[in-house]
Amino acid sequence: MGAPFVLPRAASLEDPLRIAVLISGGGSGLDALLRFQSEVPRCHRTVLVLADREDAAGIHHGLSRGIHSKGISIPDGFPKSESRIEHERLIQDELESSGTELVVLSGYMRILTPWFVGKWKGRLVNIHPSLLPDFPGPHPHREVLSDGVSITGCTVHLVDEGVDSGPILAQSTVPVFPDDDESSLQERVKKAEHVLYPEILELLCSGGVSL
Repeated sequence: MGAPFVLPRAASLEDPLRIAVLISGGGSGLDALLRFQSEVPRCHRTVLVLADREDAAGIHHGLSRGIHSKGISIPDGFPKSESRIEHERLIQDELESSGTELVVLSGYMRILTPWFVGKWKGRLVNIHPSLLPDFPGPHPHREVLSDGVSITGCTVHLVDEGVDSGPILAQSTVPVFPDDDESSLQERVKKAEHVLYPEILELLCSGGVSL
């Protein structure tokens, strides 16, 4: 429910969609996306990288390529219920200033408020390290191993007001081996993410996705 989904415009190689990538950690997915964009002309280009803390290591992937990149920490001096909105207002200011047309979550570990989702719904996309709707939330690899399933993977989806509950755009499967631990499984799924996410973003930005 909530606001309707409004997909981004259909971009072209000559007029690519301007995207912002939001990260929290090392930014391996961001790096994979930027390499994908540098290989040949694409229908999207990264104009902004934002992290949810100023010391996030992944910021350097953007800075090293001349992309405006910065960390925005949770502001002090607000009640917890208000600090999330204030943080998102700072993010929104950066998105508007950069002319962002699509927001790409790549390892972004904060749950966004309905206020923010409502502004970007349909133009806000995420990748989750499981085959949704199975194993949503913050610990999918742990839950996959605990449940003893033999296949997992990753899911690209549009973000709605719920947690990992928006429309699914694509999935990629990954085997689970008997000797896997969380770390080994995470690395195998990441490799699949780094292939799937850029390809589906290209499809979305070129007008190849409909709801």
